[in-house]
Amino acid sequence: MKVLVTGGAGFIGSHLVDQLLLRGAGVVVYDNLSTGQKPFIASALRSENCHLVNADVLDRDSLRKAMDGCEMVAHLAANADVRRGLERPEWDLEQNTMATSNVLEAMREVGVKRLFFASSGAIYGEPEIYPTPEDAPLPIQTSLYGASKLAAEGLITAYCHGYDMNAAIFRFVSILGPRYSHGHVFDFVRKLLANPDQVHVLGDGQQQKSYLHVRDCVAAMMRAVEQQGQNVEIFNLGHDDVCTVDDSLSWISARLGVQPHRLYAGGERGWVGDSPRVQLDCSKIKALGWKPTHSIRESVEATVDDLLANRWLLDART
Repeated sequence: MKVLVTGGAGFIGSHLVDQLLLRGAGVVVYDNLSTGQKPFIASALRSENCHLVNADVLDRDSLRKAMDGCEMVAHLAANADVRRGLERPEWDLEQNTMATSNVLEAMREVGVKRLFFASSGAIYGEPEIYPTPEDAPLPIQTSLYGASKLAAEGLITAYCHGYDMNAAIFRFVSILGPRYSHGHVFDFVRKLLANPDQVHVLGDGQQQKSYLHVRDCVAAMMRAVEQQGQNVEIFNLGHDDVCTVDDSLSWISARLGVQPHRLYAGGERGWVGDSPRVQLDCSKIKALGWKPTHSIRESVEATVDDLLANRWLLDART
């Protein structure tokens, strides 16, 4: 099988590329390298079964050419900066919704019938059910990011029903682990290396979040795709456990050997659109024989260790 991976030089995408190659697939890494990193795919590109197309998902002509000969598309390219969505509202629309429309149109034009898509648990907004199942009633959207991902899911389901495509849609919690390059662990590590004596914390530190190690995430995706049945399957990917922001900060600080004074911004949300509790019901993917192999604490600590070993990443993102 030959697979096109949009965002294939990114954090999750590069791990997916590695696993596809291990399973004997041919891989086209499609990435504009705006946030993706060539070092993440350096090993993959040494394989004769992998090559990089440096292009943007908003360029449908390039997408169509890159897809030629592929049997599946893994669409992971996206704007993942949830917190700053309100600063540039068109970014989520362009990079998440319109980009997904381009991917689907290119698939239709070329004749590719299989897709798996990186969505987000953010589409649940602030639900009333915890852990939140895939069929939970969708509340009012609270972030532009979540709204853009939900719109992309709608396009995917419509294309699957209209053009006889198959899709697996994955709603992630926040993912951690090696090659991680944005998010709360990244921010705390960078802040604490600059000033180990005190640290600013968004919200009150009591927000409850679930996290998943990137290798567990990719293993779940591969398990779902290998057993895919219906036109559209939606899977939550997360961990049964949660931790508070304060818990995570304590683990990060211990790993760095610091004990900073914590300055809280206050309030139950870190920013507009930040759900104070994220916990997904993952019974559906578990029924396929998958379960996470890393605890949340292990995932946080592994992320810190990788950032310390690859400090260039701390300077690569502004």
